[in-house]
Amino acid sequence: MTPAPSRASILRLINASQHTNCPCHGSHAAHNAHAITNQLRRLAIPVEKVDKEYAFEVAASNLRFGDGVTREVGMDLKNMKATKVAVFTDPNAMESLSSQQDLSFEVFDRVVTEPTEDSWREAIAWSRQHDFSHFLAVGGGSVIDTAKAANLFTVYKEADLYDFINAPIGRGLAISKALRPLIAVPTTAGTGSETTGTAILDITSKSFKTGIASRALKPTLGIVDTFNTESCPTAVHISAGLDVLFHSLESFTAIPYTERSPRPTNPILRPAYQGSNPVADIFSFWALEQTVKYLPEVAKDNNNTEARRQLLLAASFAGIGFGNAGVHLCHGMSYPISGLNKKGPKYQHAGYVVDHPIIPHGISVALTGPAVFQFTAPSSPDKHRQALAVFKKTTPLDQSITSIPDSAIGCHLFEAIASFLDGLGVPRGLEAVGYTKEDVPMLVEGTLPQRRVLDLAPGVGDVVGEDGKEHLTRMLEASLKY
Repeated sequence: MTPAPSRASILRLINASQHTNCPCHGSHAAHNAHAITNQLRRLAIPVEKVDKEYAFEVAASNLRFGDGVTREVGMDLKNMKATKVAVFTDPNAMESLSSQQDLSFEVFDRVVTEPTEDSWREAIAWSRQHDFSHFLAVGGGSVIDTAKAANLFTVYKEADLYDFINAPIGRGLAISKALRPLIAVPTTAGTGSETTGTAILDITSKSFKTGIASRALKPTLGIVDTFNTESCPTAVHISAGLDVLFHSLESFTAIPYTERSPRPTNPILRPAYQGSNPVADIFSFWALEQTVKYLPEVAKDNNNTEARRQLLLAASFAGIGFGNAGVHLCHGMSYPISGLNKKGPKYQHAGYVVDHPIIPHGISVALTGPAVFQFTAPSSPDKHRQALAVFKKTTPLDQSITSIPDSAIGCHLFEAIASFLDGLGVPRGLEAVGYTKEDVPMLVEGTLPQRRVLDLAPGVGDVVGEDGKEHLTRMLEASLKY
């Protein structure tokens, strides 16, 4: 049953119907971002002129999509002339590999949900002991990301983990060597890791997440098979689907690639997360439409094969979108939200059978969603209007959408996203998972190092000298309860 709307929610909607200005809750996050941006530009410390980006690249794994197509993975590896395969886990893949004569493989089955420094180091050490010619990952994003890391550090045998982790947390070195071929077979419809050059881990010593991002990491082939999500629990379907939702929304609304700076001095230094661009927008928006349509269907009945099929495809499309544009604020704030939980609230999400506290990644991303897109809406009202129309199951030309002034789009989108999350049973804000207002400064400090994504956020990444601290504080406060 969908939860009853909160009193604050009702008041916001009443105000929205009576005023042309943004009628939001009492949070400062409701202030007009354009006015804030202009003020910051006037107050920014003068700096030397920095050239902005003038190009974008499109890169993605080859994809194969079909029911039961996992059975072909053994033949693929034989076709690739594999001599010894590192397998990061799952009985379906084992059967396919065993059917191929003279195909040697070793299995690593100790991947943990939400990988950490320690779990990556264990996988890397195991991989370095063998002379693997190819890698195969069958599982969710945790499995695929761990396989990417093992592949990277098997080629770079002497490198330290932090050599390639994103700056400023790690050194963020460019990957210049060719990695071994990797086939990725997702068993959840969420991360889109089968298409991207991104791998995420939890830096437990600092209580937040970060990762490695490089086109060199992307799998050679992604095999997307609906049959592989048949046994996925409903709670995992929902969390994974929320990751798709916010991959789509964040990449669609990221700053344009032409606003990103500095321009790379060498093409190898051009980041995978480039900012929104015409190609990524097409993939991201289609994924948004499919997720809003089919995630509630899977939540109601995870045996709905057609809905699961479309969500899997949406996850891959969103992967192509955000893999070439990037994500921003929801993901940036999600890293400390999930990381600090282990020492702080110790929230254990229902439906996840693990022996440690966990705020699943998709849930941690969704908790700040309403406030984030209320904040970013003034940066590109037309794009946010398109997103609002998707949640309202109509078109941007419908009078119910066109009649909303640009200044109020953010507030309407806040309500639409909050309502969508309510329908999926997502905890209603940070307080629902155990955080309080006193925790906000700690969450802000955990977010600030995530420059790779914060610098793609409208109102932050496109403002000279802006670190986003004040805006992050307001959004997190607005996300405590709604």
